[in-house]
Parts: sequence; C-alpha cells; structure tokens
Amino acid sequence: MKTGTSRAIKSLLVGRSLPNIPWERRPAESTALVWRHSGNPIIGLHPFENARSAYNSCVMPWADGFIGIFRVDWLCMTPYLHVGHSRDGLVWKINKTPIRFTGGDPLLGEPTFAYDPRLCKIGDKYYVTCCNSYHGSTIGQAWTKDFKVFHQLENAFLPYNRNGVLFPKKIRGKFAMLSRPMGLGMAINYGDIFYSESADLAYWGKHRIVITRGPRKWERVKIGPGPVPIETREGWLLLYHGVSDTCDSFVYCMGAALLDLEEPWKVLHRCQFPLMSPEALYETTGYVGNVVFPTAALTDSATGRIAIYYGAADTCTALAYAHADEVVAYVKKNAQKK
Repeated sequence: MKTGTSRAIKSLLVGRSLPNIPWERRPAESTALVWRHSGNPIIGLHPFENARSAYNSCVMPWADGFIGIFRVDWLCMTPYLHVGHSRDGLVWKINKTPIRFTGGDPLLGEPTFAYDPRLCKIGDKYYVTCCNSYHGSTIGQAWTKDFKVFHQLENAFLPYNRNGVLFPKKIRGKFAMLSRPMGLGMAINYGDIFYSESADLAYWGKHRIVITRGPRKWERVKIGPGPVPIETREGWLLLYHGVSDTCDSFVYCMGAALLDLEEPWKVLHRCQFPLMSPEALYETTGYVGNVVFPTAALTDSATGRIAIYYGAADTCTALAYAHADEVVAYVKKNAQKK
C-alpha cells in the first residue's frame, strides 16, 4: 500500500550511506509499501551438500561487499550458524563449516544448536546474538572482528527466551537489547517484547515491557523483534514479526513500530496493520508454511532505502525493499490508538 506521501529530500535515516545497497525500484503497477525482490528467493533449498535450508539470517556491509551469518538447517534438521559472503548482497557463498565459538565458560557447555542470529556492529566489534541451548532455549552472545574467530560471551538471560536483538549504539551509556521471553519452549500462547540494558553484556537488568501481543488478530499469539532497530530522526524504527492463529495453522507477518530514541521502551507509534504478509508461493509453502520472518535490514541514509532480509516459510531466504520515510509515515498514519 503506497502511502501517497512524497519522500522528503533529506532522508529520515540516521547513519552511514550505503551506495551499493541491494535495490530494485517498486514495480510500476505496484502500490505496495514493501515490495519483494523479483529474483526471490535469493537462497533456496540445499545451499551446499548436506544442508537442507538457510533462512532467518542476518547480513552486514563488509569491505566492498557484504557478509552474513546464516541459520542453516542440516539434513538431520539440526540448525547451525554459518558465515556467508556476497559481493552484491544477492548471490551468497555460505561456508560449509559452522561457526565454532571460543573462550566461553566451560560450565555453559558446547552449544548443541544455534539459530535465528542477529548481527550488530558497535564500535570496532561485530556482535552476534542467537538462540542457543542451555537447559532450554536462551539468547547466546558472541563477538568478532574478522568473522573468523568468534568469542563467546555469557548468555544474556535465563531460559526460555528468543529473538535477542541489540541496538546498534549504546543507550544512555549502556548496551541495550530487545528480547521475547517465552513459556517453557512451547510455540503458542506467549510472546511479548521487552527491553533490557547492560554495562558489560554479562549482567542484564532494568527490564521494561515494550510491546505486548495484539490487540489485532494478526499478532495476537506472539510477537518478536526482527532486524536490529533502525535509527531515524523520528525514533527507532522496529520491524518485528507478529503471529496469528487460524483453524489450520499459524501465520507470521511483518509489523512495525516507532520507539523513543532515548527511552526505547516507550512506544511512540505502533502500526495496527502488518507491513507484509505471506502471499508469494515461497512464503506460503515450505517446511513451515505462511511465514514472513524479518531478521536483517540494510539501510542507505543518503536515499532512505531499506533492504529487508527475511526467512520465508522456514525454508529459504528472501529480500524485500522499502523507503524509510514511507514506512514511518504509514506507521504514524495507521498507529493504534493509545
């Protein structure tokens, strides 16, 4: 849905320019606020030998191209994290060997799986958050400078928790994270987004509720933060997933909200409608059908362009595009009443 609002000369985005951001113009016949890459999915089944699928992954500018950390489900269905490289953000070569973390407390044990990573640069370090195993699903943390050696940190929270997403800068001098606590590993009847902060990435506190499920049906079962929050001049643009239940299954859509820049647990505007719902065949059909699961976003502050990477049907990696000022205007225009 096109907002009808013309884009400002100066982008709302705060941050670096990215001239080589993956991009396609909105099709002439389209009125979509968020439109799909014409070559989707960009990573399909069996990205390498003994790998079933790659999805729910994250990317980052690197050198003169891009780098990513991918959730790869092996044929045995166990998920691992793999590094991938790309010159254009579209064609990816994924390492066949999974990431091995070093330096962690032996009491944490060797992770038996890892999935749904997020990637965030703060200072000169690249921080990885993901879901890993420690007597249940929880949020693992690590950092790297070269994407060759990954230093394991303490798990952020107790089980059960997923979708740990760091802010790309410190808030009031503290690391800040959004997460989605969950109930005993079950995939239903749980899921609100919380804010937490830490001075050292080991001890997290000052937990504050940000967004709860509902009230609209499309997000009434659970919600969870998506890509690293995007800084704009009007607040943090948070893309997230919302889940509804039907008589057949669940449906995962992409939603959006604007958070206060200095106190991100305060919601300025929350869109009552999803920005994107599963409609394409690769989103509705797969290992888990009807899933649009955003996990990464590249931005170009010079043009206001956003390239959104998302998992489709828990089977493949897809890409969509949007203009930041159009998204912000749409969220504000269609905000839920407080």
